[in-house]
Amino acid sequence: MKQNRNGMVKITWHGGDRFDVRIRRHTIRVDQPTDFGGGDTGPIPVELFVGSLAACVAHRAERYLHRCELPAGVTVTAHYDLELRPARVGRIDLVVDAPGLPEGLRESFTTVVEHSAVHNSLRLPPEITLQVRTEEGAVMEAIETT
Repeated sequence: MKQNRNGMVKITWHGGDRFDVRIRRHTIRVDQPTDFGGGDTGPIPVELFVGSLAACVAHRAERYLHRCELPAGVTVTAHYDLELRPARVGRIDLVVDAPGLPEGLRESFTTVVEHSAVHNSLRLPPEITLQVRTEEGAVMEAIETT
């Protein structure tokens, strides 16, 4: 498979707080917990966001270990704090458990995992634009949100 440098993600409403996130041929359900009025049929979008960061770090870590011919099997744990004003993730703490990593490679390993695509996108935020279309297909003026 060639590297996908451009992509599309499509979100479709499925009633209540349920949405399906379509990515290529994969579907991930997002919802809200029952105590927030949802059906808890999937993670909340913030959990998916934090999970994407942790998964990207884990992927980079495993690739590093494979290149160095070291034992595979990293685990990444992410803890996060939500802020209310403005609503956002205010802090993410990542812990990478890499049991087969020799002490002498810890610094280079850390450098590699700190530069995953998702991590880099948070450090150097992408330009985000927003268009609102109505049923009639009219497009409101594009709004830059970054």
